[in-house]
Amino acid sequence: MSPALVATAVLAALILAIWIGHQFRSLLPDRRLNEETKDTVKLTMGLIGTMAALLLGLLVSSAKASYDAERTQVTQMTAKIVFLNRVLNLYGPESKDTRRQLRASMEDAIERLWPKDTNKAADITPNIEAGDSVYFSIQKLAPANEIQQKLKVVAETTVAELAQLRAVLIAQAETSISPPLLIVVVSWLFIIFASFSLLAPPNAIANISLFISSLAVAGAIFLLLELDRPFEGLIRIPSREMAKATNQITS
Repeated sequence: MSPALVATAVLAALILAIWIGHQFRSLLPDRRLNEETKDTVKLTMGLIGTMAALLLGLLVSSAKASYDAERTQVTQMTAKIVFLNRVLNLYGPESKDTRRQLRASMEDAIERLWPKDTNKAADITPNIEAGDSVYFSIQKLAPANEIQQKLKVVAETTVAELAQLRAVLIAQAETSISPPLLIVVVSWLFIIFASFSLLAPPNAIANISLFISSLAVAGAIFLLLELDRPFEGLIRIPSREMAKATNQITS
């Protein structure tokens, strides 16, 4: 589901909670909202607020760890590509076709992960045929001396490591945010905002403060969900490093 849509739903839910709190306040007699009652509600909401903060922090930590892990994988893949290109260059002009296939494979991967069409979703699945073509092209190289033999072994190993890194990237692509945990957090926030509205004085300043708070919470949920989509949205992993590495591959 779109992070913007979820954040809008959260904002609407919190505004509804504020409205419900106002309605209850208008129905309750003043003697029901004495200082002792208010203190009890504040203590209860403080407990719920603490639990909500802890759970929200857990979700942020999980999403950030997942984002950092996938960015690390992309960085490692970029370094491997640069290294493989260097090895093939050292091998000699015989690796011209291999370098050409490597570049084509990386351009395809960049287009899949970072499509130029903003309306198109990122495709994390690899192009197996393109990857296999690079591997088999290296296999076809016929070393003429011991140096080329060693370089061929290094190139084969590097291609295998690239495939492993891509497999790990796919495995880590699953969402790190548990929907039940997110629902629980939003439910607790709903209760908290309803209690805030119940205790708040019925004036414009209080209402504006509550609205700004609900907007901030919805924004936090939006950023949290954006962080969980490392190849899409506003906080996606940049493609410039891998694009720069690909441009270094000459045929």
